[in-house]
Amino acid sequence: MTLRIGNASGFYGDRFDALREMLTGGELDVLTGDYLAELTMLILGRDRLKDPGAGYARTFLRQLEECLGLAQERGVRIVANAGGLNPAGLAARVRELADRLGIAVRVAHVEGDELSAAHPGSLAAHAYLGGFGIAECLRAGADVVVTGRVTDAALVTGPAAAHFGWGPTDFDRLAGAVVAGHVLECGTQATGGNYAFFTDGSPDLRRPGFPLAELHEDGTAVITKHPGTGGFVDVGTVTAQLLYETQGARYAGPDVTARLDTVRLTQDGPDRVRVSGVRGEAPPPTLKVGLNKLGGFRNEVVFVLTGLDIEAKAALVRAQMEPVLREVADVRWELARTDRADADTEETASALLRLVVRDPDQDAVGRALSGAAVELALASYPGFHVLAPPGKGAPYGVFEDTYVPRDAVDHVAVLHDGRRVSVAPAHDTLVLENPAEPEPPAPLPYGPTRRAPLGLVAGARSGDKGGSANVGVWARTDEAWRWLAHALTVDRFRELLPETADLKVTRHQLPNLRALNFVVEGILGAGVAAQHRFDPQAKALGEWLRSRHLDIPEALL
Repeated sequence: MTLRIGNASGFYGDRFDALREMLTGGELDVLTGDYLAELTMLILGRDRLKDPGAGYARTFLRQLEECLGLAQERGVRIVANAGGLNPAGLAARVRELADRLGIAVRVAHVEGDELSAAHPGSLAAHAYLGGFGIAECLRAGADVVVTGRVTDAALVTGPAAAHFGWGPTDFDRLAGAVVAGHVLECGTQATGGNYAFFTDGSPDLRRPGFPLAELHEDGTAVITKHPGTGGFVDVGTVTAQLLYETQGARYAGPDVTARLDTVRLTQDGPDRVRVSGVRGEAPPPTLKVGLNKLGGFRNEVVFVLTGLDIEAKAALVRAQMEPVLREVADVRWELARTDRADADTEETASALLRLVVRDPDQDAVGRALSGAAVELALASYPGFHVLAPPGKGAPYGVFEDTYVPRDAVDHVAVLHDGRRVSVAPAHDTLVLENPAEPEPPAPLPYGPTRRAPLGLVAGARSGDKGGSANVGVWARTDEAWRWLAHALTVDRFRELLPETADLKVTRHQLPNLRALNFVVEGILGAGVAAQHRFDPQAKALGEWLRSRHLDIPEALL
């Protein structure tokens, strides 16, 4: 019997109407929503500082106010991690909402991820739980399940385990659900959103539909979307999302370690991609814990440099700002040469000089900085102005992860009738190790080459994991894969992205996907909330790589 699980949110702030669109667009059994990310946990932690009763995604409540009755009419269960730092509080608010609307729903929640007491100094410390707490809630009859920090894929493994009766050792089946969950978790990124080959005559991408998975008892699945919705689903869109924010061939989670090197994707008709062959292994003996802390205060100012003598103008303003910056803990300057010679607009004649400062003391990056910058208005380079006046300095966060033994976490399903059911930690575990790298495919025969962008023959998708980033690169044909696997080495990757030259870069091969996955450690500093670089979440790192030129066989072009 097929279980149809849809997604209606890929992040806190995603399309508000998606819940209604998914409920009215076609058949569903379960509708999930992923609201949490490393940065979101920091935001919710700051909310909780102001109001101890807060700490959950408020958007979810407003969506339910419009759609809770519709879900009940259609028999669709809702599972969302919108509980954030306060799943019990959100569950109570959902019950109050249902009572006010006169809708009889059974609301349950999952808790136990909160570990802040064990990590003093953290604004939020939460273990990543698996899906079996969700499964307990659904087996007991819950219509709505809200959780705190579970893995994104747990929103799918939980309902699948409940529906099919899977146990903790059904590793292959659970791994198949993990892969399906990972594809669904970012919403429209699986249906053409943020897709490398969006210009290739793709269907209308102005409003991609949200994805759904048709799961089967053996763990296989078909990724698709509701009929008539925008965007498209093909092997490329699913491959791109499968590579997003992953690392090696072993994708570890609290329920199972999924072997990404066993995944097979096949087109199963228009807007249908079959996911099969996924093998699973016992999960690691520890659980990941995400720690969010306040790192200090941050400020920035962007000076606009127009016309001639750009370098000299930059040097002058840097020298003028130097006295006030001497005592600041972290100072970063970046000159973006967006200017063009003989430009026909002032904007295209201008470069941007960006100053970013961080310090534990708000005053050091607040009034002292803003005053020094503003005082230069009539005393610096010709044409002086800034994009916006600097403010008083804003707090920023830092993220780090650690690991704890599974029995250090009290994973509890709080059922709709108030009963509390402890979810036992996995008995079978396996210490995580990288598998041996597979042999690369036979290289393409030598032939003429042409200097061209990598993106003409390869797609990419990139993202953040704490202070690191991954760049997944895939080829669309076997011939392009034979070239890519040999051409894009770690050394070549570093040459193409000089920012990574002094960082640890690890390459993983995934031949079934015709893909390489590069993990760049430390490129994001203390994580996305620290806003360490121009693209703090590394979302465009893959597109930068695709824009770089190298010698490509003409046969592929």
